[in-house]
Amino acid sequence: MDQVDIYFHYLSRLKNSWNGLADKPLETLETTLRTLWFLAKGDRRSIERSLFAELPDLVEAELELLDHLLQKRLSGIPLAHLTGRQNFIGIEMLVGPEAMIPRKETELLGYAALTRLRQMIQKRNSVRVIDLCTGGGNLALALAQYERNCEVYGADISGEAIELAQRNAHFLGLEDRVRFLVGDLLETFEGDDEIGKADMIICNPPYISTSKVNEMAEEISNHEPTDAFDGGAFGISILMRVIKDGPNYLKPSSWLGFEVGVGQGDSMKRRVDRHELFELVQVETDEQDQIRVIFGLTKN
Repeated sequence: MDQVDIYFHYLSRLKNSWNGLADKPLETLETTLRTLWFLAKGDRRSIERSLFAELPDLVEAELELLDHLLQKRLSGIPLAHLTGRQNFIGIEMLVGPEAMIPRKETELLGYAALTRLRQMIQKRNSVRVIDLCTGGGNLALALAQYERNCEVYGADISGEAIELAQRNAHFLGLEDRVRFLVGDLLETFEGDDEIGKADMIICNPPYISTSKVNEMAEEISNHEPTDAFDGGAFGISILMRVIKDGPNYLKPSSWLGFEVGVGQGDSMKRRVDRHELFELVQVETDEQDQIRVIFGLTKN
């Protein structure tokens, strides 16, 4: 068979066993095959970088590797774990089982944070950002990549996640402006006035209720860390702590922003509204008009 015939042969094979996930909308039959095709050639790419590039010819040994990679993918191993790459807000990042794979929905928080960050920089020249539940560092690193006038601190309770974040910082050449620390949310910065008074705090917390964590697709539950999803009995344990304590670590007229799960937006917005230290609350909605991001501005 020529390369075109081989491509459609594997595409048909994928189709017979395909089971895509709603929270990974870019992973289709064709994008998966294209991404693994490049990987079989020794070229690690995210889906985005694989979309429009011309596919290389594969020799026999590479076709055997492609076959092996397809078997792994169909067994449930996430595509991003096979490639070691995931695109987040246009940036190629390293990923692995140490932290949650960055999701497309979290880009909403990233873009919203970047917009507010740039507005503050116009007034303050430089800003300090704290990224809680940083995982592999995708949010922290994206802000630093796109805005040079900020220094960013990322914190996560998982030492393994922080090790991945540090590798990402080196991979992107951002070690000088992004520092990662192991610790439990804002307790990481207690007693450190220099770091602890930030211009912005962002957080993509675990927000799935414990009972629903056990119902997640095996591709997620078997390969991504449970702590990155489990938000307690009602899915809001971490969110409540961030809302309660966040303003104490912010300067006046500074932003606290976080992602929420589907259906949590209205109640979490009300909680921020009721907090005595916030004077303004803004939300960002997804394509289904669901509140997925909430920002609160501290009083002047």
